[in-house]
Amino acid sequence: MTKRILVIDDDPDIGALLKEYLGRYGFEVEVKASARAGLQQLACQRMDLIVLDVRLPDEDGFELLSELRQRWEIPVILLTGLEESADRVVGLELGADDYLTKPFDPRELLARIRAVLRRYQHAQTVWPEKEYHFAGYRLLPDRRTLMLPGGECQRLSRSELRLLLAFLRHSGQLLSRERLLELSHPHGEEVFDRSIDVQVLRLRRKLGDDGSLIFTERGEGYRFTAEVETD
Repeated sequence: MTKRILVIDDDPDIGALLKEYLGRYGFEVEVKASARAGLQQLACQRMDLIVLDVRLPDEDGFELLSELRQRWEIPVILLTGLEESADRVVGLELGADDYLTKPFDPRELLARIRAVLRRYQHAQTVWPEKEYHFAGYRLLPDRRTLMLPGGECQRLSRSELRLLLAFLRHSGQLLSRERLLELSHPHGEEVFDRSIDVQVLRLRRKLGDDGSLIFTERGEGYRFTAEVETD
C-alpha cells in the first residue's frame, strides 16, 4: 500500500523538493504551507507520516505537534534549525519521533522516514490482555490506558507503553539506557536520537512521578521501584 506523507513547511523550495524526491521512491506526498492547512488535510485524508517544520507562519510548530499528539497517532519527523538544539529537545519531549536539521540531505530524510515507518509497523503488535497493578496504578496494555491512583485515566502512546512495560517486567532491576532501548525498541530497529532520558521524562509526566517510581541511578540508568502484580 502506498504510504502518504504530509509535509508542513512554508518554504516552497523544500516542499517541491520533497514532493519530487520522495515521489520517486513510491510515496504519495502532500505539501501544506501552514498549520491550519495541514490540519485540514489530516481531517479529510489518512496520512502515514508528517514532516513538520518547527517555524510556521500561522502557528508555532511545537503547539501544532502537541495538538497532533492529542488527536492522531501519526509519526512526526521535525525539521529544525542547525543551531537550535533546544528545539530538538522540546520536540522530543512533546512526542516527535525523530528530527532533522536544516539544511538536510533528502537521502537522510528518506532513511529516517523509512526507519520511523518500520518502527510504527512493528508497534502494531497485539498488546497483552493481562492487567498490571503497581503502587495504586492500573495498566491496561490492550487499551493503552493507565489508570492513576486518583481515578484519572491517561492514554499512552505506543512508545510510552513499551517503555512502561519494560520497567514493569523488570521491576527492581537496574536498567542501563542501552538495555532500556533494547527492551522498548524491539526488532533491532534503529533509534537515531538515543534520547531514552527524554522518553523517561515523558513517561514520568504521564505517571505524575517525581522520581520515586522510576528512580535515576546517576551514570548507570534507571530502576523501577514499585512491586508489580498481574491478573
